[in-house]
Amino acid sequence: MCYGAVTLPCCGLTHSVCDLLAAGVMSSANDLPSQKGRIAQIWVTFWLSALRYSLVTLGVVSGIAGLLVSESHFRSTSAQPRITLGDDAGELRTLYANAEDVAAGKRLAESSCAGCHGINGVSTSAGVPHLAGQRAAYLYLELKNYQAGVRGVSAMNNAVKFLSDDALFKVSAYFASLAPSQPSATNGAIAAAALDPVQVGKTAAAGCAGCHGETGVSKTSGMPSLVGLDPKYLVAAMKAYKGRQRKNDLMKSMVANVSDATMDTIALYYGLQKAERAQTPAPGDRAAGTSASAACSACHGAEGVSGNAAIPSIAGQDAQYLAVALQAYRQGSRLEETMKGIAASLDEDTIKNLSAYYAAQEPKQPNVRKPLTVDEWSQRCDRCHGVNGNSTDPRLPALAGQRVDYLEKVLHDYQTGARKSPQMAAMSDVLTDHDIDSLAAHYAAQKAEVVVYEIVPAR
Repeated sequence: MCYGAVTLPCCGLTHSVCDLLAAGVMSSANDLPSQKGRIAQIWVTFWLSALRYSLVTLGVVSGIAGLLVSESHFRSTSAQPRITLGDDAGELRTLYANAEDVAAGKRLAESSCAGCHGINGVSTSAGVPHLAGQRAAYLYLELKNYQAGVRGVSAMNNAVKFLSDDALFKVSAYFASLAPSQPSATNGAIAAAALDPVQVGKTAAAGCAGCHGETGVSKTSGMPSLVGLDPKYLVAAMKAYKGRQRKNDLMKSMVANVSDATMDTIALYYGLQKAERAQTPAPGDRAAGTSASAACSACHGAEGVSGNAAIPSIAGQDAQYLAVALQAYRQGSRLEETMKGIAASLDEDTIKNLSAYYAAQEPKQPNVRKPLTVDEWSQRCDRCHGVNGNSTDPRLPALAGQRVDYLEKVLHDYQTGARKSPQMAAMSDVLTDHDIDSLAAHYAAQKAEVVVYEIVPAR
């Protein structure tokens, strides 16, 4: 029975596992060089339940391959030779590791790596990655980077500082040969909770609709509309109510148990809604309000559309809310020195006229980007890291089943430059904290798939 094969990206040919085994059986001793090329020592294999055969079956297949390799070399040498690559092959040499190399790598891992990464390559330490089933070429390259100081200063620098290139090669081959960590039920639950942030915000904003309108357009005099406001301003306002810098008992109770992350999604939801004028009456003389608005436009923008995220747009805002806010600034019950100074000189008629003028202006939607969903982001990541994070390039890491806290840390490190990669810096630069949490949870919940790298001779 043939279980198929995955093509090594740097090779132009593909053979199935059965093709290789058959080639080993039929080759004679005189065809030894060709046989070495086909049977290739071998396989960087990582195991998963995605292929439907048991560990026993895997052992049998591996055993057959081992017997074939041993038989092919029996007449020529007592030690299993390794196919030699050119000096420029570097990390791909790990694909030719044999059983002796893996055994030597295990001894090194037991003495130097097991304390953090586990002897089976499955980490139980926060922020420390699983290594089991990881791509051997990738592991080798990263160990070289630690030696060269490219990965910054850490315990890993000292751990690998004096290891030979051969030791790095063997320990990489050992961890790559292990069965990878499987996603836990906890990881699956976290991934399931990583929903579209706009939908999360909509759900969280349901309690706001009674006063501020279903989509943030007020229909109640005295209640402000929430559309047309930059999300940064809206988050700052909610935090001010929560911290009692802005005094309103109802609002304080509404936001008391709302997390910062949830505030972000609520503000995002309203920032993406169509900006419309409040559907409330606006008594006052708009024409008189026009001339009085000159002092306001420097901060709140022409016609009440602010260009500063920290300063609210007031175009289309509920007139009564604007009037009450100006009165509060004038009386000192709402604290903001600039606004207090401006409002102090306004009489009741001017306040009413200004409110009517701004309520009649057309609001504009702030410049807010709708974030990609986790599925949309993962499609971009999969281009390099393989479908569902199962890399088929031995030089690029698999992400499937990795620790969620480690993935989060890595993405933040790429953002800050603590870890260097022009490609990853560009990819991670636009990620929000929610994006990072969602992506990490997504990949931690994926199952790694069995892949066999087949080294085939050039034609």
